[in-house]
Amino acid sequence: MLIDADAMLGRYPRREAGTGSITEALDRMDRFGIAEAVVSHTLSWLHDPATGNRELLRLVAGRPRLRPCWVMLPDTCGETGTPDEFVTAALEGGVCAVRAYPADHGYELAGGDCAAMLAAIAEAGLPLLVDAAQTSWPAVESVSIAHPELKVVVGALGYRQLRQAGGVLSRTGNVYLGLANLSSHCGLEWLVERYGVRRLVFGTGAPLRDPAEAVTRLLWAELDDDAVATIGAGTLLGLLPVEAV
Repeated sequence: MLIDADAMLGRYPRREAGTGSITEALDRMDRFGIAEAVVSHTLSWLHDPATGNRELLRLVAGRPRLRPCWVMLPDTCGETGTPDEFVTAALEGGVCAVRAYPADHGYELAGGDCAAMLAAIAEAGLPLLVDAAQTSWPAVESVSIAHPELKVVVGALGYRQLRQAGGVLSRTGNVYLGLANLSSHCGLEWLVERYGVRRLVFGTGAPLRDPAEAVTRLLWAELDDDAVATIGAGTLLGLLPVEAV
């Protein structure tokens, strides 16, 4: 079974990636044999997290294959409420993960402004998803040390960041890597050999990335079936809140 931990709904304003509809998302998943997907909304990223988060819940209601992922902000300006209000509403809405865009939304992930929100997310048992381009590896490491219960999944890292990623994986136990854009030759096999299958999470980056890339990389990897199954769904399921599994 494959569960995509890195997918999006909603139209993109700057490039053609389809309509971002539920129908397109489910058709794409069926085409590539993806059973479920953790999805955010482009509104939450490119417009307003509070509005996009509400719209996401409306769209995925009654769609059990699509697991909602909200976008966070530090609570300094109050857009998404206090940390307790944010995580309470997230859990009540069935949200299974939280995504951060520090670079695009203008804050430091490891700064003091985010500390209370990250602590609340960690206490709620929600994993934090963040693309490598949105932050820095020192910030990821700092956050993981400051919040040891927080599970941080870094996606879209590409092969040129494996050296930095490896160092952070070696020094932490709560940082994980997403497969979207992990395009190095035998990089997946190297990561499994060095850090184990439980540090890797399947994700496609759809619709901006073609899911065939991540699916082929995993299913054709020189790994045994148990390892493929763990990366494909097992690791992610172990990161989600108990009630979301």
